[in-house]
Amino acid sequence: MTDGPRRRRDRRPWALQAALLLSVTALGWALIAHALATLRAQGVAAGFGFLRQPAGFEIGESWLGYDPQRSLARAFIVGLSNTIRVALPACALTTILGTLIGLGRRAPYRPARALCTAYVELVRNVPLLVQLLMWYFALTTFLPDAGDAWRGPFGVYLSKSGLSFPWPAAPPGHWWPWTWDRPIAGPLNVSGGGAVTPEYLAVLLALTVYTAAFVAEVVRAGIEAVPIEQVQAAQAQGLRSAQIIGWIVLPQALRVMVPSLTNQYLNLTKNSTLGVAVGYPELVSISNTALNQTGRAFECITVITAIYLALSLLTSAAMNRYNARVALRGAR
Repeated sequence: MTDGPRRRRDRRPWALQAALLLSVTALGWALIAHALATLRAQGVAAGFGFLRQPAGFEIGESWLGYDPQRSLARAFIVGLSNTIRVALPACALTTILGTLIGLGRRAPYRPARALCTAYVELVRNVPLLVQLLMWYFALTTFLPDAGDAWRGPFGVYLSKSGLSFPWPAAPPGHWWPWTWDRPIAGPLNVSGGGAVTPEYLAVLLALTVYTAAFVAEVVRAGIEAVPIEQVQAAQAQGLRSAQIIGWIVLPQALRVMVPSLTNQYLNLTKNSTLGVAVGYPELVSISNTALNQTGRAFECITVITAIYLALSLLTSAAMNRYNARVALRGAR
């Protein structure tokens, strides 16, 4: 077969997918336009122009510049940044903790297996919302006041006001942050450095601990999918247990684990919407406030739907690309 027909055959699936994507986008746009027209016909103000209005409300925490005079669109962006700010670290911590628990489920020592099994069975059978409220209650009740904050290693302080830690800072006259702004404990509070609120910590801990139980099962299933003969062959070669796990088992288990891990990352990102229960200003919390102030229910729901859809599609695309690389590497 010549190169011309082969290229056309290779491009055909991409063209079909592009046509399907355009069709779905056009259908979604038509439905939104119809809904807006129906609302206007009923005498209800409709449209997305309200996003240019001043927000008029405070947002408790944000790493982006914001004040109530900024637009509602800016408030939504702050909510999105807060969602990403908690979801990304939670995904990383979940992967680490879930992998350790999954390896513990296959450990040769019975106490370690029993402990990891108890963790999985206890955590995954308690609703995430209940765990979130428990973490928030524990952080805001059992930790000391800011004036008596616990001091940890590397200049970290923990109290009812949250977690304070050293943060990169740019000295006067420099734009690049090459020094550290360290927190300083005072008689009433901890100032300086970076800081996160107890609401952020509660959401981060709840998402991490809860999702790690499911990731552990994914890791265990992936490990069990690796033929035992390969482990025995590695042991016969004199490899230590850590080398067998790192060089033989996990690389092959990844091909089985990645699709299920993608689902867990997607669930974790969407579960971050529960942050509204403890007052963490993530996207849904900001949207609820905007909805109550403007009455634009359809528009606010459409905005958060589109944002979460985009986040999920980007996550899926990145994980699918990684999965393809792992699969190709294993097929060679």
